Amino acid sequence: MRETYVVGVGMTPFGRHEDKTIEDLGQEALRGALANAGLEFPAIEMAFCGHAMQGTTAGQRVINRVGNTGIPIINVENACATGSTALYQAVMAVRSGVADVALAIGFEKMGRGPIQNPAVAAARPAATPRPAGAAPMPSMFSEVFKAHSKKYGTTIEQMARVSVKNHNNASLNPRAQYGFKVTLEDVLNARMVADPLTLLMCCPTSSGAAAAIVASAEVARSCKNKPVAILASILQSERPGTPGDALHGVTEINTRAAEKAYAQAGVKPGALDLIELHDCFAIAEIVHYENLGLCARGEGGKFAEMGFGEIGGKVAVSPSGGLLAKGHPLGATGIAQVVELVEQFRGESGPRQVKGAKLGLAHCQGFGGAVTVHILTSQV
Repeated sequence: MRETYVVGVGMTPFGRHEDKTIEDLGQEALRGALANAGLEFPAIEMAFCGHAMQGTTAGQRVINRVGNTGIPIINVENACATGSTALYQAVMAVRSGVADVALAIGFEKMGRGPIQNPAVAAARPAATPRPAGAAPMPSMFSEVFKAHSKKYGTTIEQMARVSVKNHNNASLNPRAQYGFKVTLEDVLNARMVADPLTLLMCCPTSSGAAAAIVASAEVARSCKNKPVAILASILQSERPGTPGDALHGVTEINTRAAEKAYAQAGVKPGALDLIELHDCFAIAEIVHYENLGLCARGEGGKFAEMGFGEIGGKVAVSPSGGLLAKGHPLGATGIAQVVELVEQFRGESGPRQVKGAKLGLAHCQGFGGAVTVHILTSQV
């Protein structure tokens, strides 16, 4: 397998974007990534376009706004892991020698309220209970919290601290959808969505786009900005669980994917400087601390309570604000995570800069199910 690098990134702010189309958003991210790499569009040899709810040929509609060169354009859908799956495919194309330069782009326009796409909304383990009248994903994570709390003693206050951290980080991110600070009391007293999850413990629906250009070492040497090496790119699907086990779907697949990524990269969890993980709900971040090997199983609540995931802590988790506060346009999320890592490595993150960041991990979970883990480094 060839060495593979991210050479350019681009991203729109996340938010509502009522006045923009996916074509508008996608071309903004794509043009940004090209300029960041110092490349012209004809350098792109393949394009992988992530979108979950935009129609079968949305990728062509977006890319043809920028250029129409007859290259392969592949539309990708993998629930919340859609964007990161597009990135995985771009990495595989360059690693294998099929292309020297490949584009991964993700974009989405979403309405307010619970996810309306039936396939995405239904992507939850069949054995997971759903309280009457509750939206499917919040209700699933309500059960995840209850199971984790019963087994390990995780508290609502520990979960709320995740929201406080990520909103505080987002207040330093001009592209975040919810760029404001919140207090513990704000989180605990917000409107109840699926007991005990309040509104501020749930990610919003969002619109936006993000793009990353992946290239071979030879191309990377001639690009405008410092390339970022991709040490690991992993995609895994679910294995059957035990009926009624609310934790299986958020533990087994994520732990397995992370272990494969660490092995492929040849690094240990303790070496990471920052992580962008799939904090679709506050309890998910706590469970993923454990899945990613940041702490022992059952100690995720304590990890949050002690502030170990804060900027300046043991490892900066979701310095962008994460899905909880930066936003979660399904097709764009996984690529936006890599945008954050690349900008952090280049020292471009302003007041949320993680000092000395050199090694980072991006993690996405699409329920139904798929998990991606990418490990990147600036030490090249």
